[in-house]
Amino acid sequence: MAKKKKDEEVKETPAEETAEETVEETPEINEWEEKYNAEHDAHLRLAAEYDNFRKRNTKEKELLYTLGKAEAVEKLLPVYDNLERALNQPTADEAYKKGVELTMTELVKIFGTLGVEIYGAPGDLFDPNLHNAVMHIDDEAFGENTITQVFQKGFKVGEKIVRFAMVQVAN
Repeated sequence: MAKKKKDEEVKETPAEETAEETVEETPEINEWEEKYNAEHDAHLRLAAEYDNFRKRNTKEKELLYTLGKAEAVEKLLPVYDNLERALNQPTADEAYKKGVELTMTELVKIFGTLGVEIYGAPGDLFDPNLHNAVMHIDDEAFGENTITQVFQKGFKVGEKIVRFAMVQVAN
């Protein structure tokens, strides 16, 4: 029996040592896991922050480009207005009229390539976000909030209003 006790004690000793080694290794593994998770989390946050920076930077560039186009178009609007007035004046010189028409057509074509939308026509519905009503008439021939006359066309680049259309509204 004494021999059995010694064998049991011998058997228990290695098992106890293994358990102690496992207990000692677990804190090291947990520390390593925590370090890994912290570094992984920091990496993910940095990647997300960079992605947000890239998106914000792209948006800002697009906005600045649109604002630059709008400013350039705004500088050209007096030329458009003068050409429109010249087209509306009666003239006997057909060559002069044809030259003004060609110039106006070319300017409108350039506006089109820049993404400029020209709006405001008689018969359109009045929208206070796009139109500036400078006159009002009561006329049963027109529907409610209908534009009857356009004094100045409106221009917008994308969603940016460059100039509101000046209009007369009925009813």
